Amino acid sequence: MIREELQHDLRQDNAPRGWIWETCSQPPQPPQASRANKKMLINRTLGICFACVITAITAGGARAQTCIPIFPWTCLIEPGSRPAPGQPLDLTPQAEPEDEIEPPSPVVEAPADAYVNRQYAALYAAVPGEQFPIPAVNPSIVSTQYLRTVVPYPTREPRGTIIVDPKNHFLYLVQGNGQAVRYGVGVGRQGFGWSGVAVIHDKREWPDWYPPKEMIERQPELRARMSTLQSGIGMPGGPRNPLGSRAIYLWQNNKDTLYRIHGTVEPWTIGKSVSSGCIRMINQDVIDLYQHTPVGTKVIVLPAGRVS
Repeated sequence: MIREELQHDLRQDNAPRGWIWETCSQPPQPPQASRANKKMLINRTLGICFACVITAITAGGARAQTCIPIFPWTCLIEPGSRPAPGQPLDLTPQAEPEDEIEPPSPVVEAPADAYVNRQYAALYAAVPGEQFPIPAVNPSIVSTQYLRTVVPYPTREPRGTIIVDPKNHFLYLVQGNGQAVRYGVGVGRQGFGWSGVAVIHDKREWPDWYPPKEMIERQPELRARMSTLQSGIGMPGGPRNPLGSRAIYLWQNNKDTLYRIHGTVEPWTIGKSVSSGCIRMINQDVIDLYQHTPVGTKVIVLPAGRVS
């Protein structure tokens, strides 16, 4: 219909039938008539464009049917999502589906290896055949890094040497070939640590405990737990004895250092600085160390501030 009206107007102006570009070969029109015709044609063309826009906006259907690329605002309103009267249009560019970035998946820690758990359970199981019962230790009460394991450990010390690293709460039994068995230990509180080179002078199972006089003076409540033993006032070996199931006695220059490597009835203290200077281990670990270190073994206890 619009085309017919346009052609009708062109015929009234004595122009041949056809579109505007068909008039380019016709004789020139008088200036005033030509300008009036051009103005009228421009107005009608704008009217046609405006009618197209209104038709596209008001027509229902999918977004693809209501979107006119040369008029971007027509592509931003989905049918049924027009703003309320008086509300501004949201002209924020919308990402196409292929441009959307999915949120990252939550990081889920891998479950502990069942085989490793079985290994730890076997290492820290109840120990049969002992004079006193040694119950199993739940590995979860000790940080994993302090459980017995084999680690790379390059050193010039010969196989069988014990190296204690109080700063990091580790004891290493050198295996050679750049490896060592690493045990977690509890060490002395600040001011109670000892360091130096010693040797294993003696080893005892379920040892009696003879606390030094200085300790009893600091902790007078210990007297109630002491009794007269063969070598003086002390506590007999047993499941409540602070030295645990084994004790390794360190001597230096043929003199007792009064420091021991021993078990503990408090495995949850491994990895901490809580003792009066001695080096405590889980009972199962000290038994393992005891079996692999004969009398005369070299023991190096590093200063607390030095990293091995």
